[in-house]
Amino acid sequence: MDAPDTSPLRARMIHYSGYLRAPRDFYATPAWVTERLLDHVALRGAVWEPCCGDGAMARVLAARGYQVVASDIADRGFGTPGIDFLAARAFPAGCGAMVTNPPYGEADVMAGRPRSSLAMQRFLRHALSLTAAAQGQLALLVRLQWLAGQRAAAIMSAAPFAKVIVLRDRITWFDRGAETKRAQHHHAWVVFDHQHPPGTPPALLYG
Repeated sequence: MDAPDTSPLRARMIHYSGYLRAPRDFYATPAWVTERLLDHVALRGAVWEPCCGDGAMARVLAARGYQVVASDIADRGFGTPGIDFLAARAFPAGCGAMVTNPPYGEADVMAGRPRSSLAMQRFLRHALSLTAAAQGQLALLVRLQWLAGQRAAAIMSAAPFAKVIVLRDRITWFDRGAETKRAQHHHAWVVFDHQHPPGTPPALLYG
């Protein structure tokens, strides 16, 4: 559990939680979040979870009957550790889809890489490149307001953007009992599919 950050800050983010960011932006995804995705999307083939953490998302996928290849750059006791997603050159053999909660770039996600929203854009571009090579599917959990960003919009508009699934409930990342704070952000799943008919706009769904 992260200790409250009481050090003085020269400038605070608009949404400042009072807690230090988790190392490598590790936040285990509650099961219901992945369930909402699977209620609206049928995935093809085995599923790659390249930021598997402690397996929170991979376990839900497996429970729904999907074969899952789980990996992560860090070792959290689940999947194959030491796998740098940004160094990957292809989907694992047999995988037709990638599903993950990517690092948002607000922490030092990987040594020597920038601490900025550009890290998320780099992640998205690489994920789309790998998905295109596999002619597969990609589902990423993102903050809803991230969709309105100019750079993100440009990347997504050029990709086979099939669905956005807006989560009606806000995600509580940590249960601190009576100290639990109300989540500050709304989230959504963005889904890309290389079998999505060209020129067809993405479906807007709620989960």
